[in-house]
Amino acid sequence: MPINRILLVSLPALTACVAACSFGPTATGDNGYGPNPELPAPRTSMMPNVNIAPVESRTAQSVPNAPPGFTVTAFATGLSHPRWLYPLPDGSLLVAESNAPAQHDENKGIAGWITGQVMKRAGAGVPSADRIVLLRSDGTNASPERSGFAQTKTVLLSGLHSPFGMALVGDQLYVADTDALLRFPYKTGDTQITAQGEKVTDLPAGLINHHWTKNVIASRDGKRLYVTVGSNSNVGENGLDAETGRAQIIEITLATGEKRVFASGLRNPNGMAWQPDTGALWTAVNERDELGNNLVPDYMTAVKDGAFYGFPYSYYGQHVDTRVKEQRPDRVAKAIAPDYALGNHTASLGLAFYSAQTFPKHYHGGAFVGQHGSWNRKPHSGYKVIFVPFADGKPSGPPEDFLTGFLTSDGHAVGRPVGVVMDNAGALYVADDVGNTVWKVVYNGAGP
Repeated sequence: MPINRILLVSLPALTACVAACSFGPTATGDNGYGPNPELPAPRTSMMPNVNIAPVESRTAQSVPNAPPGFTVTAFATGLSHPRWLYPLPDGSLLVAESNAPAQHDENKGIAGWITGQVMKRAGAGVPSADRIVLLRSDGTNASPERSGFAQTKTVLLSGLHSPFGMALVGDQLYVADTDALLRFPYKTGDTQITAQGEKVTDLPAGLINHHWTKNVIASRDGKRLYVTVGSNSNVGENGLDAETGRAQIIEITLATGEKRVFASGLRNPNGMAWQPDTGALWTAVNERDELGNNLVPDYMTAVKDGAFYGFPYSYYGQHVDTRVKEQRPDRVAKAIAPDYALGNHTASLGLAFYSAQTFPKHYHGGAFVGQHGSWNRKPHSGYKVIFVPFADGKPSGPPEDFLTGFLTSDGHAVGRPVGVVMDNAGALYVADDVGNTVWKVVYNGAGP
C-alpha cells in the first residue's frame, strides 16, 4: 500500500480496523526453533504486521493444560497485571503488579499509535499498579479446599515506578524500577516494607522508553547484581543516540558500586537465570520486528562476558539489518550468534531452570520459558510456557509445550504468561498478566 494512501485513512476507520481485523502476510510455518533456526530472507512493508489475540475472560473453573501427572491451580487471582515473580527463602512469593509508565514512547508516529491501540486490545492498556504484592500459602493450616492457594496477600511495597525485577541479597531487597535500581531493608517474615528505598543507580528511561522492563538477578555469591536494559527502539529508528546505555546487561559490584557493561547488542533481554550444571548466566531475549512472520526468532543464550550480540546492526549473529541508517560492518564482524532460538515473535520473557527434584528427571536442569505471545504474526505464536531439555549444561532437544490453554481455538487470549519461577519445594509458578492470575504447577506422580 503506497504511503499516501495510508496517511489518508481516517483515524476512526483505522481504529475500527485495529479492533476488528488483522493485516499483513500469512505465515506458512515457524522453523525458528533450536540451535540452528531457519532464517528466511527479510520481508519489509510500510506498516507493521498486526494480528493480536483479543482478550477474552477464561471460563469458570478452567485452568491451563499441563502434561499428564501435573496439577495446575490458580495460586492467586484478582491481581492487577502481574508481570514478574520472585520466590523468597521462607516460601513466600513476590509479584510485581506493573505495566508501562504513563509517559511511554512519546512521539512515536502513526505506526506506534497503531501498536498502542493493539496493545490496549491485547489487555496491556491498563494503568500500572506500581507495587509488589507478597503471597504466602500456610501449608499447615490450609483447609483441604484451599490447598494450593495463597492464604496471605499483602502489599509489600507501593509507590514504585513500573517495577519489574526483584532480588534478595542478605537483608536487602533490590527492585528494578523502569528508571532506577532501588534497595529496601527486608527481614524474613516481613509482609510490608515502609522504609524509604535507597537508589543504587539510575537506569535509562525518559519520554522514549521503548522497552521499559528492567530485570535484576544476583550472582550466586551475592557480590554482584546483573540488570537488563532493553533497546529504545525496534531497530534504531529513534536514532543511535537514543540507544546509549541500552540493549545490554550491566554488572554492578555491591561492595564498591562499580558498574560495567557485561554484554551488549541484546535487543530486549528479560528473563535471567543461572544454569544449575555450569553456573552460566542465561537470558531470554526478544528480537526485532517487521522483517516478516518468520524473522527474527526470539532466543535464549548463555551470556558471555564482554560479548556483542548484534543489535541494532545485525541479528542472529552476523545477518545484517539494512534498515539501520548507520551501517557498522566492524561491529557486525564481532557479533556472535545466540545458543537457542525460541520461535518467531513469541515474546519469550520468563526464564527459569529447574533445579529441584520433585518433577520427573526429564526436567532436571532444563529451562522453562514464559512466552507472552505474538502481536504481529499470522498465525499466532507463543501464548504458552515451553520447556527446553538440557544435558551437560546445553540445550539437548526440541522445545516442548508445557503449559498451554492461554489461546482459544478462535484466536482469543484468555491469558498471557510472563514470569516463571520455582519455589524451594519444586513447584513452578507462572504470572499471567491478562488473566490477572498466578498459576501453580506441581507434579503428583500420576503421569507416565
